[in-house]
Formats: sequence, structure tokens, C-alpha cells
Amino acid sequence: MLVALPLVILSVVLSAQAKAHIARDAVARHHPRVSVPREPLAAPVKKKRSSCNPPLKTTTTSTKKTTTTTKTTAKTTKTTAASSKATTAADVVQAGTIKVVDNACGPSGATTKTTATTGPNGDIGWLNCGVTGSGWNPPNVQVSDLVLMDLNDALKASGTPFSACSAYTGYFYQYAAEYGLEPIMLAATAMQESSCDASTVGGGGEQGLMQITQDKCGGAPGGNCKDPAFNIKTGAAYMKSVLDSNNGNILETIGNYNGWEKGMTKGYRRRKITLLHLPEQSRLYFNGWLQNINAYEAHLGQYFNLDVCPDK
Repeated sequence: MLVALPLVILSVVLSAQAKAHIARDAVARHHPRVSVPREPLAAPVKKKRSSCNPPLKTTTTSTKKTTTTTKTTAKTTKTTAASSKATTAADVVQAGTIKVVDNACGPSGATTKTTATTGPNGDIGWLNCGVTGSGWNPPNVQVSDLVLMDLNDALKASGTPFSACSAYTGYFYQYAAEYGLEPIMLAATAMQESSCDASTVGGGGEQGLMQITQDKCGGAPGGNCKDPAFNIKTGAAYMKSVLDSNNGNILETIGNYNGWEKGMTKGYRRRKITLLHLPEQSRLYFNGWLQNINAYEAHLGQYFNLDVCPDK
């Protein structure tokens, strides 16, 4: 009896498994499987490098950056060198100012901006070197040393004092080139001498724009010493002759043109003006007229001899 019981249990288990297998086959008959064909995998594509060098775009960008860095470095080096030069010069000067250093008169004291007593072409004490002491002995300044504006540029500026001279610009350029001068120097002389009025006659009979003395009027067209072309040419020729006699010293030359002479002192200059009523022009026009500034309206100067001149 005990031997038969396990056989009965085994028969029941085998019978249950057989029924499950028959049921699965019945489901399969109602839902047949569909075979989906599989495509073969594509072979991997190998990328071919055309060159061992980096791409062109990367190279260009890298080169550009390198060039920019080099340029900046060069600029920095240049600035450093310029700074070093400025600080080691005997006379520390501002940019845009006269660079002359005179052994007797010392540094120019020039400033970029014009004030009552200084400007790009030097301090009044330097320009008038010696006038308050043993006598006027101006620094040796050549035409090429001057800081000045181009006349045409000056005429383009709003409020320029040279508007009155605009009709004679061609003559100023023509005769400045002929005599090795600067056009604005001739125009500045005409402004300070006659306010660029060609009809002006001075107290001593001086004629026209440049206030030519009558002894220089020989050969004037029709005897008219005030003729603008003749007057400017004659004034330029005279200025050049005085410049040559002064070894190119333009400070001394302009002083001579206005009645100054070496050895003159402040007291002598005042007495001369009081007696002869000569207008005090001074070399301050270097910091006034040559900078396109009306030296009279700005009241540039220190001694103001014009203020004691009766006909001013």
C-alpha cells in the first residue's frame, strides 16, 4: 500500500504537464508566428584624413591670435621706450610743445594749452629771456622748431581770427614757400600789424597788410605799396633777410620786425612805447596767432605795454 502511493502521485503530475503542453499547442495554432527578416549590418565607414595638419580654419584663427598678441607686445614696447626717453631727457617737455632747450635760458616751460603767460612755444619768461635783467637775449629757435597750425586748417576752425585774411590765403602760401617760411607766420604778422586790413596806414606811414615802411615800396605796382600781393611778398622777403642775418633765429627775427633788439630791457621797451606810441606786439604771437588764437582778445602777455600806448 505504501509503495503504490508515490506511483499514484507521479501519475497525477505527469498528467497535469501533458494537459499544459496540449493547451500551449492549441494557442500556437490560432496565433502563428511571423518571421521578420533581418538586414545584414552595414560595414563601418573609415574616415580618411587628407592631411596631418590641423584644419585650415583652426590654423588661421591660431595665427591671427598670435599676430595680435605680437602686435600688442610691440606697441607696449614702443610706448615704454617713448616713456623712457621722455623721462630721461634734459628738459622734460609735454607732447605737442617746442623741444628747444637753451643753455642760457633753460627749459622752455611750454605747455600744450595756451594761457596768459605760456603755451606750446614756451613760457613768456623764456621767450623774453633776459628782458627783466641784463637785456633781451632770445633762445635760438628755428622755424622748424615752432609748434603751429596749418593756415588752411586754421581757417576751417569755427571762430578763427584769420577770417579777415581768407582773401589773401593764396599769397601767404605762395610767398611762404618762396622764402622758406610758414603761411600762418605771414598771416599772423598781417593780423598783428593790420588785422589783415589791406588799407591800413600806420602812424609812421607804414603800408598795408604787413605794414611795410615806405623805403621798401619801390617797385610797387602803380606806386601802390598797399597792393596785397606786393605787400605780402615784400614783407616775406624782409622777414627772410632778417632771419638769415640772425642765423635762422625766428624769435629774434619776429622781435626785430616789431622793433625789438637784443639787449632791450622791460623799462626801455616801456619808455620807447610811451614816447613813440609803437604798438607792443611781442613774440607772444607764437602762443596766440600761431595756435589760431586771437592774442589781443585773449589778452595774452605779462607786461601789457599796449595798455599804456595812447593810440591803442
